[in-house]
Amino acid sequence: MLSIALSELIQIFRNRLVLVTSFIMPVAVSTYFIYQHEIFAELGSLGYIAAVVMFTVGAFGLYTTAVTTLASRRQNLFLKRLRSTPASDATILSGLMLPVTVLALVQMTAILIVLAAAAGEPANVLLLAAAVLSTVIMMLGLGLATAGLTNSPEHAQVTTLPVSLGVIAVTSWVGITGTGEFTLLKRLLPGGSATELVLNAWNGGVPVANSLPLLLPTLSWVVVAVALASRLFRWEPRR
Repeated sequence: MLSIALSELIQIFRNRLVLVTSFIMPVAVSTYFIYQHEIFAELGSLGYIAAVVMFTVGAFGLYTTAVTTLASRRQNLFLKRLRSTPASDATILSGLMLPVTVLALVQMTAILIVLAAAAGEPANVLLLAAAVLSTVIMMLGLGLATAGLTNSPEHAQVTTLPVSLGVIAVTSWVGITGTGEFTLLKRLLPGGSATELVLNAWNGGVPVANSLPLLLPTLSWVVVAVALASRLFRWEPRR
């Protein structure tokens, strides 16, 4: 798995499109939100800013890159060649997804640390970490599912838009308006419960026991995504 991961890491840094999607865009957006944190804190809260930057990295740095990577490796038959080796399917996918996952986690952590230094620390760091990890797992699962519908790296620019823009829209909706209205709908939408969890973790004022159940909708989306991926994911290009 580590050899596959190392090879994939080298490919990421050689691909300009992936570099822009994975690093430049999320960092640019996050920098703007942090620089203007006073304005956005008035619009929502510091927790809202944390949720937006987390999902910006999750949607573009992780999800979109994962789909693009898998579509590219399928198109050039690299997936097919890997599957002819003794490595299991789980090992192959883990090796391919490990670099982008680690990079996304590093980005999220660094950006949230900068936000804490600039605007104030979160009320509950452990709860925030749980929100970040559950979000990363959910976006990975959705990436595997979407990769099954994506024929090429170019096609990924289209197939990833609904989820990428959708989770950020849900994050802004929940982050700005809260969950006082349409509570169930907001929590069940992808990213909704994770956003609320980040709000509670950063802003405080909500008991941990009341926040932990918010992990369930996010993890439920992981189950749905994995089920879809098992049916949709392909190892070879369509003939």
